[in-house]
Amino acid sequence: MSLQSIKYQRGSLEILDQLLLPVVSKYLTVRGVEDGWKVINKMQVRGAPAIAIVGCLSLAVEIYPEEFGNKKSLRQEIEGKLNYLVSARPTAVNMKISADELITLANELTKDDNVTVEDMKQRFLNATEAMLEKDIADNRAIGANGAKAILEHVAETASAAAAGPVRVLTHCNTGSLATAGYGTALGVVRHLSELGKLEHVYCTETRPYNQGARLTAYELVHEKLPATLVLDSMVAALLRVKNVAAVVVGADRVAANGDTANKIGTYQIAVVAKHHGVPFYVAAPLTSIDLQIPSGDHIIIEVRPDREMTHVGEHRIAAPGINCWNPAFDVTPASLVTGIITEHGVFKPSALKAEITKLLNL
Repeated sequence: MSLQSIKYQRGSLEILDQLLLPVVSKYLTVRGVEDGWKVINKMQVRGAPAIAIVGCLSLAVEIYPEEFGNKKSLRQEIEGKLNYLVSARPTAVNMKISADELITLANELTKDDNVTVEDMKQRFLNATEAMLEKDIADNRAIGANGAKAILEHVAETASAAAAGPVRVLTHCNTGSLATAGYGTALGVVRHLSELGKLEHVYCTETRPYNQGARLTAYELVHEKLPATLVLDSMVAALLRVKNVAAVVVGADRVAANGDTANKIGTYQIAVVAKHHGVPFYVAAPLTSIDLQIPSGDHIIIEVRPDREMTHVGEHRIAAPGINCWNPAFDVTPASLVTGIITEHGVFKPSALKAEITKLLNL
């Protein structure tokens, strides 16, 4: 059974504190938007899909017990607080897209004279709650589409005798702890396992925050998948000797041209994969694809505190006085990406904008 990082019922929201994993499993109560902003900013909840879901649900639990005198005041509450939540971690686009969609809904309901203020509140709550179920369904579709793409590539390039279960590499955490459930890139790994086609999965440590070592490894052990942890500096050696069939990673934002922002360290893995002829896939729902920005040059990269590099817990590991540069993400150029795995299929970066525009009827 997959781990549950988000526990929600109407009026109540709890999140699994990911700063304490893998040693302690503790749920935190999120009582409203301030709590939501803090748990996102402090990375007690992380992963682009989970950030959007927790952010929106934090507003849902805040307004649930409140009574609003008119629709205008409710709309102002929704718009102001959703825009505030977007500022908690700006690189991941999912929160911004979800906020824009919910603000649009609030504006439409405000203008509709047939909708009462209570109706408007209920429809807003329904829309935020629907995000949970949709995310899981989308992730399962991503898993199926990604597994199919990897296995088809293996079948095309390997002899019949060599086309058995595959080995894959993943970076950072993209599973149940980063989503509403199942996962994006880790969802692909799960689906390969469900098909009996996963020989082994390698996960990186993902310095400096160690999401791979702490979280992905925790999920893989929990679900008894055949897995090995490697240091970030070992990827080139791993691809050279371990016959890895594919690299599959998640995304915090994908630009219209297929450039992809993901956890720091992703770019160098893509370069190494290209050198070794290993396909490099990005697994992301449509909510992570931002057609409003033409390329990765326009993606805002969050820079995190020095302490994440200089300390492990309370123990200093870096020389006092050394300067630090700690970007949380890097941008992998589209030229290094084999395919972008979405809930609607796998697209080449060069065709991404046209395909997504067609799907969304833009």
